[in-house]
Amino acid sequence: MAVSMADIKALRQRTGAGILDCKKALAENDGNVDAAIDWLRAKGTVKAAKKAGRAATEGLVYSYIHDGGRIGVLVEVNCETDFVAMNDKFKDFVDDIAMHIAASAPEFVSKDDVDDEAIAHERKVQLARIEEEGTKPAKMPQERWNMILENKINGRMRKWYEEVCLLEQPFIKDDKKTVGQVVADTVSTIGENIKVRRFVRFVLGEGLEKKKDNLAEEVAKMAAEAQA
Repeated sequence: MAVSMADIKALRQRTGAGILDCKKALAENDGNVDAAIDWLRAKGTVKAAKKAGRAATEGLVYSYIHDGGRIGVLVEVNCETDFVAMNDKFKDFVDDIAMHIAASAPEFVSKDDVDDEAIAHERKVQLARIEEEGTKPAKMPQERWNMILENKINGRMRKWYEEVCLLEQPFIKDDKKTVGQVVADTVSTIGENIKVRRFVRFVLGEGLEKKKDNLAEEVAKMAAEAQA
């Protein structure tokens, strides 16, 4: 079928693929842009890495409420154009990210956002745990033991990053992928650079000292209500 230059241009804007690749993808998929994007992805033509350096200053600030109002998330996700920001696929992606944050409670967006103080504190905690589990064998050289400690700490730090950094966490809808991989897939699908910039997660009553009722009074109250 004949492919219009307008369709080719639109596909290029969404994928970053070359003109000839876009033309062939549209021709192979009867002009269907979404199908053409999938075709390009399958061929490996769309590369998320190529878009990673492009400015992403549009997007959405999105709110998500979970568990009957007990957990709330506010997240900012950026893209390159307001056109994509209003796209349903982008909105669905942002909703998934917010839902993941509500469920998995990350503390940071990425490893780059973890401050030096937090890293030093966690390394100290992990060293204490390792030393609690066993001391250096008497005949082992100190240098060798220091190397073993460092390797163990680094391994545990990787696990810690997977727990506290959003982009390192297994995605709740597909735990075979990290959130970072899901972001990269979405970049390829939508055709623009996408970045999760920041978020805040609220839990009802978090940080407040909860009222502790007198057990005897509570039992008496329940008994009275039962007899009424």
